[in-house]
Amino acid sequence: MKTWTATTIVDAGPDAVLDILTDPDAVARWAPIPFDVDDLDTPRLTAGSRARVTGRLAGRRVGFDVEVHEAEHGRLALVATGPIGLDVAYDLAAADGGSEVRASVSVRRGKGLTGRLIAEATSALLSAGALTHAVSRLGREAAFAA
Repeated sequence: MKTWTATTIVDAGPDAVLDILTDPDAVARWAPIPFDVDDLDTPRLTAGSRARVTGRLAGRRVGFDVEVHEAEHGRLALVATGPIGLDVAYDLAAADGGSEVRASVSVRRGKGLTGRLIAEATSALLSAGALTHAVSRLGREAAFAA
């Protein structure tokens, strides 16, 4: 399993950033890959909520079952299971005039040829800076909303 991380300082407090992290409409604006959220069982991402997310990776439409493990006290942690597994965490801490945002994404290899291709494509996107770019967009979104 390989993990990518990104850190940035945001001109918004941790609560405002967490609000953006847990709003599915806001997430769609800053996420590194366009996606659709289906069957979200709560209006926001909360601990215990589940959803089906679909998007395109490696030229293929793929779906993931998402389960949110934490979504409060300056932390969002979730697991996405599909052709590959993704462990995603955002940790927020107060910083001068805003927040420090630390994001991490771990990619667990999938099974079969499709799983391997999706894992390689996802790893290539993350290696090319997709997480860093997404965290920057998250910061702009949170600062604008604050």
